[in-house]
Amino acid sequence: MDKWRRRSLSGGLGVYVFATSGALLAASKRLDLFGFAVLALMPAVGGGTLRDLLLDQPVFWIADPTYLYITLTASLITFFSAGFLNRLREPLAWFDALGLAVFCALGAAKAMQITQDPLVSVAMGVVTAVAGGIVRDVVANDLPLILHKQVYATAAFAGASAYVLAKLFTTWPEDWLLLIAISLAFATRALGIVFGLSLPAYNDQKTRG
Repeated sequence: MDKWRRRSLSGGLGVYVFATSGALLAASKRLDLFGFAVLALMPAVGGGTLRDLLLDQPVFWIADPTYLYITLTASLITFFSAGFLNRLREPLAWFDALGLAVFCALGAAKAMQITQDPLVSVAMGVVTAVAGGIVRDVVANDLPLILHKQVYATAAFAGASAYVLAKLFTTWPEDWLLLIAISLAFATRALGIVFGLSLPAYNDQKTRG
């Protein structure tokens, strides 16, 4: 019971920070309060919704509407504090990085519990982490962060893989597995933000002779 309570708390944290990232994007677009709520909702529940549908599970925010209240709370707080938050360095990227880290770990954990398949679990971790952000950016008419020249989906893949590998080959407590996965994903994404790191891009100059 304690394990599920702690996982729910982690999920609430992920929903809150992802909702804040959406609300910060709404602030940059100078949207009204309804626009804040819409753009907060997209990343907060989008990835988890797709994960649950693919795994044929009850959608998490329908089963527990608390996550909707968390999302609305985050959008309201951001609406009245966006001026302060925007004075921080790249607030959208950092809130998004934390949400990505939490969601890739929780997505992988949920899929591993249900399917016991390592590859499916890693894939669901990545889907949970990135799908909602893609919807947020498309709705806001922005280039999705996943397409920016920085490590993004790679960070989610690293975190989800870390959880699955630790689950398979260690007997460590669940809290440790989640902490390792979240830390690795966040650190990987942070390196991308700070140093502009990215995977090698295709260069067709070599094929032109």
